[in-house]
Amino acid sequence: MASTSVSRVLPASPEKVWELIGGFDSLPDWLPYIPESTASEGGRVRSLKNPDGEVIVERLVGFDEAARHYSYAILRAPFPVTGYLSTLRVHTVPGRDDLAEVQWSGRFTPDGVTAAEAEELFAGIYRDGLDALHRTLAG
Repeated sequence: MASTSVSRVLPASPEKVWELIGGFDSLPDWLPYIPESTASEGGRVRSLKNPDGEVIVERLVGFDEAARHYSYAILRAPFPVTGYLSTLRVHTVPGRDDLAEVQWSGRFTPDGVTAAEAEELFAGIYRDGLDALHRTLAG
């Protein structure tokens, strides 16, 4: 099992950040890598398409509105891992109502690549995603 985690402080309140990213089907609202998301099974499954037309299917496995986080598993994706489980979480920044810290973490079993390669792949995806979220909130 391998894992990685990336976090970033963003220029918006935790409430505003969660309002943007807290919907399981909201990735196209802030993540350019995912221009299309289709919800099914009452919103518990999302089918995502990336710009190359590849499909990623994910299932919501945990959601906590009050604590501002959700977890999901990948059911199908063009990634070299199995058993993928990820959490997207919004934290408060002590003493700052105008900032939020977002943490994106995942654990998975590499399949055909080393743990370091799989960890770097997802660290890059998370970093790029949080950079895109920052641009969305700052713009």
